Amino acid sequence: MESKETKKQQILEAFQFRHATKKFDPDKKISEDDFQFILETARLSPSSIGIEPWKFIVIQNEELRTKLKEVTWGAQGQLPTASHFVAILARTMLDTKYDSDYIYDHLREVKGFPEEIIPRIHERYKAFQEDDLHLLDSERTMFDWASKQTYIALANMMTAAAQIGIDSCPIEGFNYDAVHQLFKQEGLLEGGHLDISVMVAFGYRVEDPRPKTRKETDQVVKWIT
Repeated sequence: MESKETKKQQILEAFQFRHATKKFDPDKKISEDDFQFILETARLSPSSIGIEPWKFIVIQNEELRTKLKEVTWGAQGQLPTASHFVAILARTMLDTKYDSDYIYDHLREVKGFPEEIIPRIHERYKAFQEDDLHLLDSERTMFDWASKQTYIALANMMTAAAQIGIDSCPIEGFNYDAVHQLFKQEGLLEGGHLDISVMVAFGYRVEDPRPKTRKETDQVVKWIT
C-alpha cells in the first residue's frame, strides 16, 4: 500500500504538471475509460447545499466546435485540437431558488428525504438564500452563485486529469451573449433552466510549458492563532 507521503508527493507532482494548455496534439485522443474517470470526478464534486446546479456538455461535434470558436476568443487553439471539449452549464434561478421544482425533486429523488421534512428544508434554504447571502437580490446573483459551484467541479476535473497525465485548459474567454444564443439555438439550455458558466478543454500537450510560477506561501497564507 502506498504511504501517505507518497500520495502527497504524487498529488503535488500533478499540480506541477498541470498548466493551461493552449494547443493540443490533435492526433492523440483520451481513452473512453480515462475520460469517464474525469467526468466522474465532476459528478462527485461538492456544491453549496448539495444541489448539484450543473450540467456537463461534452462537445465533440466539429460543426458546433467551429461555431463556438467564432465567439470564444480564449479557445482558438484548443477547440480545433482538444481531444475532448466541455461546456459547463450552471442552473438558473428557475432551478436554484429554494422552492423550485428542481430542488424539491432533488431533495426527494436524489437525497431521499422524507416528504414531510422537505418544507422545513425549504425554509432553511430560504433563510440561507434570502438573509445570509442575499442571493435572491436578482437572477444574476443567483446564477453567479450557481456558477461558483461549477468551478469546484472544474478544478476537480483538471486535477484528476493531471494525475493521470492528461492536459487541460479552463476557458472563460468567450462572448457570453453569443455563446448563450448559440447554445439556445442548439437546444442546450433547457428552456432557460441552464446557461453557460465556463468551459474546459482536455488533451495532450504538443510542447512543454514554461516552468510554473507562483507567489511564495507566506504571501498568500495568513495564520490567525
